[in-house]
Amino acid sequence: MDVIYRPAADKAISRMPPRDRDALKDKLIRFAETRTGDVIKMAGSDQWRLRHGDWRAILTIENNVIVVRVAHRREVYR
Repeated sequence: MDVIYRPAADKAISRMPPRDRDALKDKLIRFAETRTGDVIKMAGSDQWRLRHGDWRAILTIENNVIVVRVAHRREVYR
């Protein structure tokens, strides 16, 4: 299973601090390969949330893991 980044998510990841960016990408790859990690289904939605510290990645899982949005936890659910 591959990790696909939507343009807005890719742009947000590029603006993250390097240490957080690398760790988040590692977690996304690990989740795509093993389906394990701090990932939960969001209530009332077909999307999933992956957490890394204060950062959240909103995912759609189909044949691949599609990263829809990445933002700080205070902003991501708005």
